[in-house]
Amino acid sequence: MARQERAIRTRRTILEAAAAVFDERGYTSATIGEILQRAGVTKGALYFHFGSKEELALGVFEEQLAISLPPQASKLQELVDSGLVLARRLREEPLVRASVGLALDQGALGLDRTPAFRMWIDQTTRTLSEAKAQGELLPHVKVTETAELLVASFSGVQLLSQLRCQREDLERRVVVLFDHFLPSVAVPAVLARLDISAERAGRVLAESGERLESVAG
Repeated sequence: MARQERAIRTRRTILEAAAAVFDERGYTSATIGEILQRAGVTKGALYFHFGSKEELALGVFEEQLAISLPPQASKLQELVDSGLVLARRLREEPLVRASVGLALDQGALGLDRTPAFRMWIDQTTRTLSEAKAQGELLPHVKVTETAELLVASFSGVQLLSQLRCQREDLERRVVVLFDHFLPSVAVPAVLARLDISAERAGRVLAESGERLESVAG
């Protein structure tokens, strides 16, 4: 068990170092040597977890969605929660910032950036499909097209926020996005019950932390 915990910590250390180097220098300019130096691990330890720089980037991509949020009766509320929490994590977590930065880095030569968007779109499609099964979506809604549109819109909103103020207003901008987006897809009675506020992310993360402590206890 102790060896497994050390391996998990080492993997996390390598990912955090890679994220920092990717964020500072970009994918193409980043080197394995720089990542090793930043992480303070051996080349063998790195290659035990990741076979290449591209595998490191894929690991960083996965961190964007690597969080379990409290389930809600409304699947659309879960969709809102995931968007608001991602906005908060983009402001506070370097790994998540690096994930989004890599996905949008058009100069990332040799890096297939489609997995980052595919994972995000697939997760959003699943949530929307569950919402439709529960009768939360209007009849005309096509879940895959809607998921792609939401992911693309969020990507643009966060990029604008980054350029304008280093994402300081991102949660407010995501609230505005949902305020405009959801009325076109949600059943009015469901829409009226959704909590779409900039403060929602903090409450959800606090509840998530409490649930983890309860399970651990």
